[in-house]
Amino acid sequence: MKLYNYFRSSASFRVRIALELKGLPYEYLPVHLVRGEHKTGEYAAVSASGLVPTLVTDEGQLLGQSMAIIEYLDETHPEPPLLPRDAVGRARVRALAQLIACEIHPLNNLRVLKYLVRDLKVDEEAKNTWYRHWVRSGLELFEKELQRLPAGTYCHGDTPTLADCCLVPQIFNGKRFDVDFSGLPRTMAAFDACMKLPAFQKAQPSSCPDNEG
Repeated sequence: MKLYNYFRSSASFRVRIALELKGLPYEYLPVHLVRGEHKTGEYAAVSASGLVPTLVTDEGQLLGQSMAIIEYLDETHPEPPLLPRDAVGRARVRALAQLIACEIHPLNNLRVLKYLVRDLKVDEEAKNTWYRHWVRSGLELFEKELQRLPAGTYCHGDTPTLADCCLVPQIFNGKRFDVDFSGLPRTMAAFDACMKLPAFQKAQPSSCPDNEG
């Protein structure tokens, strides 16, 4: 398999985590978002939307959208599972994952931040305040959801799931913008537990070949 991705893209990071958790080898193909490489004709032949990540399967199929890619990997390589066996558990994990992927991330991805600065003429500090507000408020909701679940090592139970694949990249990016993570005990405990695992360490931005430090 091949993965078109960018080292700081949280959506790409999610997929790298899933690949590492499942022990699946892949070729890392960097697409530099800040330099606009996702807007080139070359990448347009790979992704109609021009977004990362894109997974090229062993059969040559092109798959976009991180959540869809991870569920594809879970269906085609079911061990270890990233979703619980029971329907209620799967729904809960998907809900946690979507709190990050659908509620927090869309407000803070690179194209939104660029629009704030370029088109709305928002200054750097106001942009960063925007970022911190939506990440913090979203994680507060995430924490409330975790508090309603039985205690576990990770977001849901004692093995990493799709929810952890989404949480860790969001925390990484939040740290870059000095988001306040205080008062989120279950959230940060899950993050800390994940970062003790080799799969999460190997997938992090500092381990990527296109990492710029």
